[in-house]
Amino acid sequence: MAAIAARRSRTGSIAWLVAVGIVLAALNLRTAVSSVGPVLDQIRDSLGMSAVTAGVLTTLPVLCFAAFGAVTPALSRRAGEHRLLVAALVLTGVGLLIRSMVDDVAVFLLASAVALAGGAIGNVLIPTLIKRHFPARPGPLTTLYSVGLAFGTMISSAATVPIQKAADGNWHVALGVWAALAAVAVIPWLALLRTEPERGTAAGIRPGDLLRNRLAWAMAGYFGSQSLIAYVIFGWFPQFLLDHGFTGEQTGTVMAIFAAVGIPVSLVVPALATRMRDQRPLILGFVAIYVIGFAGLLTGQAIVVWTLVLSLAMGSFPLALALLGLRTRTAEATAALSAFGQSAGYLFAGAGPLVVGVLYQLSGGWTLPFALLFVVVAAQAVTGWYVGGDRVLDAVPDNDSHGPSRIDPGHLSQGRADRVVGSGRAGAAGGRPRSDRGPDPLPPTRPRLARPAGRHRSARRGPGGRLPDRCD
Repeated sequence: MAAIAARRSRTGSIAWLVAVGIVLAALNLRTAVSSVGPVLDQIRDSLGMSAVTAGVLTTLPVLCFAAFGAVTPALSRRAGEHRLLVAALVLTGVGLLIRSMVDDVAVFLLASAVALAGGAIGNVLIPTLIKRHFPARPGPLTTLYSVGLAFGTMISSAATVPIQKAADGNWHVALGVWAALAAVAVIPWLALLRTEPERGTAAGIRPGDLLRNRLAWAMAGYFGSQSLIAYVIFGWFPQFLLDHGFTGEQTGTVMAIFAAVGIPVSLVVPALATRMRDQRPLILGFVAIYVIGFAGLLTGQAIVVWTLVLSLAMGSFPLALALLGLRTRTAEATAALSAFGQSAGYLFAGAGPLVVGVLYQLSGGWTLPFALLFVVVAAQAVTGWYVGGDRVLDAVPDNDSHGPSRIDPGHLSQGRADRVVGSGRAGAAGGRPRSDRGPDPLPPTRPRLARPAGRHRSARRGPGGRLPDRCD
């Protein structure tokens, strides 16, 4: 009994340490982006940046999030999840520190890319860690994660200018201070290196496998549409406010309120989503709020009120994070879906501010930009309808293969399940090749987050009395 109690105590301590580590890591994932905007003019003047170079700097986050996010599952399988997150936080801290110490444009851009690479890896890895360590209770940890992201973004954006003023206008200090936050975030993960999850026994999914999967593309579309709207709001909404008579100080206040409202929303949405078997009502609710908010802003009246309404719709971001875990059963599947959804989504979202800028310049007004946003909201409704349904992405071990995972072409998007066949060790799985297993059985009777609806065949045990983790 004493041994059992000690084991439970150790498990509980590890869980708390993981939770603290996730929150601290989340605080750092956006600092490389959000700390630059408030002092961008000073950086451009100090480094002699051209308009083109400044455009490259503002485009780097999208490119890095897409590129490095896509390779995160492969890196995780080779290095281990805890080790990779330590490396990601080190990259973030080193990149932030180096770019705060240089006066060369090329080195500044390179250091920014290093810091953004760390953030991109963390974006994909943390949902996987939540699924790995808290498979039965992902909601509370997703809430902490999304709140940490929102708070880290808000504080780094709001505090950079005051820090610069306190440092006699030195933007180097204002950017470099955020490297200290990354150093603090590394500490719990260094302690967790000894608890690295075992690798090599679970199914893996290659990014190419998801290219033919409806759920993966729907997730990319949903993630990309909400990210595009967020990029446009943070990039162009200040100009919208200025065009409607707001002063620069008033604009900053409105944007701060807009960001602050997102924190309590982030507290509620993931917990609510995990209690729902079908998240489509929640998704369509956010779509309706987007439509109401944009329509109200387009009238040009009561702008602050409509801004507050619109800020509620930003709950679609923590909802997207929650869906990454709700639409998968295993940490490996979560990693693959997170990498694909976020990488493809960020590429799609990155074009939003550019297109809005072109439309604004051509029309001289806001009707065309808002028309584009209504189209994006419609796309979010369509993709969200599919993603929010009661379906899961399966990673089923293929005991005939020790190489990279592959798609099972005959079992894509059938009924309510989107399935991927991954690689696994025959000895660990203890079964015959898939072709010898007979008709598809039910998933095991253990509780799970999303159970496909409809009629099912009776459960049949596989070799060794094992219930295969599959469903129709």
